[in-house]
Amino acid sequence: MTEQRLPAWADPSVSPARLDAQGVSRRGLLRRAGLFGAAFAAGPLAAPAAADERRYGGDDPRLAHLVGDHHVHSVYSHDAKYTFSQLARAGAHFGLDWMVFNEHSNVGHAQYGARLEHQEIVTARAENPRQLIFQGLEWYIPAAEHATVFSPPGPHEVDLLTRFELAYDGKLLGYTDGAASHPDTARNEAHAVEAVRWLAEQRRTGYVDDVLVLANHPLRLGIDSPHEMRNWRDAAPEIVIGMEGAPGAQGGGIPGWVGSGQQRGEYVNKPSANSFPGYPQDAYVLYGGFDWMTATVGGMWDAMLAEGRLFTVTSNSDVHRVVFDTWKNGDWAPGRNFDNTGRLPDPVNTDSQQPGGDFWPGQFSRTHVGVTRYAYRAVMAGLRAGRVWVDHGHLLDGLDVRLKRDCDHGRGVTTGGRLRVRRGDRLTLSVTVTSASRPNPQGILPELAHVDVIRGAVRGPAADRDDWRAPDTRVVRTLDVSGRRGTYTLRVPLTAGEESFYVRLRGSDGNRNGAGYLGASVDPHGPVPHVPGDGDPWVDTWFYANPVFVDVAGDG
Repeated sequence: MTEQRLPAWADPSVSPARLDAQGVSRRGLLRRAGLFGAAFAAGPLAAPAAADERRYGGDDPRLAHLVGDHHVHSVYSHDAKYTFSQLARAGAHFGLDWMVFNEHSNVGHAQYGARLEHQEIVTARAENPRQLIFQGLEWYIPAAEHATVFSPPGPHEVDLLTRFELAYDGKLLGYTDGAASHPDTARNEAHAVEAVRWLAEQRRTGYVDDVLVLANHPLRLGIDSPHEMRNWRDAAPEIVIGMEGAPGAQGGGIPGWVGSGQQRGEYVNKPSANSFPGYPQDAYVLYGGFDWMTATVGGMWDAMLAEGRLFTVTSNSDVHRVVFDTWKNGDWAPGRNFDNTGRLPDPVNTDSQQPGGDFWPGQFSRTHVGVTRYAYRAVMAGLRAGRVWVDHGHLLDGLDVRLKRDCDHGRGVTTGGRLRVRRGDRLTLSVTVTSASRPNPQGILPELAHVDVIRGAVRGPAADRDDWRAPDTRVVRTLDVSGRRGTYTLRVPLTAGEESFYVRLRGSDGNRNGAGYLGASVDPHGPVPHVPGDGDPWVDTWFYANPVFVDVAGDG
């Protein structure tokens, strides 16, 4: 593979005059992190933060955040539309540093499409070494929903995907029935666990350098039960690292646009025979564009975190058909179909708008990953370490989170990390916000209105593996930042109590909020659903940041 080149905003040979406002802003963030130029090209990989059993406190490295999307579909998926090059250009245009093409599993994909796409990816990596392009798969999890599976460039990246697809894909095996009463459900769930263990073994033996799995749109159908999600994570926590906190297809609720059922995210379903019966019916829509599991303070995401184990959330495009687009699928040649080609015909431009509810990669949804160098494995290491925050509508240019003991020097620990403290220690949570420096792709200059600090107790493994509640998690502080521009730091004092805990952050433009799903005493102004056809995503934007864990060791 051609040697990777820094993106323009990180390359000192590129004049600032050639950068747009956001590129200049990102360059400033990189300089402040001490990673500009050669230091970013050849710096050490970002290693996961961990509590040091020998000492208290912690000191994570300075980080740059790379913007990406792990859920992109091209003509190599049977239900998508755009060519690989159209999507790669769009990602570059909207400022993505990395993207994962995770095509749907299919017989045609396994036999033909995966290798054909790989040829395009190898060419693109050589022609545009400023962009990190991963090849992945959207796995149909046996008895459950979908997941992104991907690895870094290497001699076996395609073989890994196709071997995995043929051996473990629920759709290809007919293992998709997840009804609790179905006689094959236990077998199917066990096969999913076996699948992630197989992936872990390929990493352990060095067949591939790395591999990651993220559950996609977990509450769209309600078939990812709490115990299944815990089972996948527990089988290989270094592989199954999290879930989509917000799905793609965010344009479906745009007023006046007949998109994906007039709801953001194609979340238009009701409980079915295959759904987990413990999920309420109003969990099947998005809250502020985010999945109910993530948006509910004290809900499923917090229930996972309350066990004291990291589980990351992401946001992405899941692009198939873009809103207001005029392209349509091309026509098949006689005798040709997806099963015998592994690729759709190239799309054809028309004079009329076509149905769709998606945005281009990076146009609306973004996942920011903290790294110390610009490289494929650094992105994956940052994801695994949980150095992640996500936003919609380009709400922020930058976010840096640090938690430290007041008596310690150094930078403290950041998202995904662990801070070891004594009971009664005084802590400071420092949140450095860099506000949006330019209008977003909709022409709106985003403005952050508030930042919420959410705190939850860590109680260890759940007694009931199907429990989706974390009753000790709530919003403990809301910071009004209306009107603040540029870069500023918020400092929140915390005290270590009797038990270990975590803190995480959330914020929004303040346009739509109300009492959270579990009540105002838990979440006084959380995200709310929209009525069908009145869900303009550009005026209801949020950010979410991964937690920082605090391990309380008792009195010194």
